Amino acid sequence: MPADLSATEALGLFHRVTLEQVRQDGPDLSLRQLALLLHIYLVPPPHTVRGLAAALGVTKPVITRALDTMGAMQLVDRARDERDRRNVIIKRTVTGALYLERLGDLVRNEARRPMP
Repeated sequence: MPADLSATEALGLFHRVTLEQVRQDGPDLSLRQLALLLHIYLVPPPHTVRGLAAALGVTKPVITRALDTMGAMQLVDRARDERDRRNVIIKRTVTGALYLERLGDLVRNEARRPMP
């Protein structure tokens, strides 16, 4: 889907989307948590803490803290890898999938609105 937006228009779209998310009564994710959630749902699994840390260019404790928060919101789940108990596999949840579906709809709807 090609989009021919200027930098200012792209930032305006991002602004409208983030404002609408703040106005809604849902999880309030940091950019790091949102990037992590998008990676988990858009990149094919399996996902491990180590792999996510490498993909995002942050440390494993940073990923663990983000996963703690997102796990409490039921956006992701964790389970020990049965083949290698040292690894923790990050799993998608229905709640997380619905959150991102609503976010995708919001982005699409805001992109269709005329610029102010």
